[in-house]
Amino acid sequence: MATLKVSVVSADREVWTGEAAMVVARTVVGELGILAGHQPVLGVLAEGEVRITLPGGERLVVDAADGFVSFENNQLSVVASKAQLV
Repeated sequence: MATLKVSVVSADREVWTGEAAMVVARTVVGELGILAGHQPVLGVLAEGEVRITLPGGERLVVDAADGFVSFENNQLSVVASKAQLV
């Protein structure tokens, strides 16, 4: 299974970094699901969950608000003013 590199950061720290099979983030225009090989995308993050599915199937949830999500070259970045693992 192909994976993508994920980095979730808040204004004051790195919240989580690692490999993921899929990431679903809430944006101001709706939920955005990202798999490896997805077309480049930039979205404005809405307050809510960023759900990260790890390659083994385990799931992580990050509460995030006020930021953006960017995906290009199998690298996903979530940058938020507030973010924390749930």
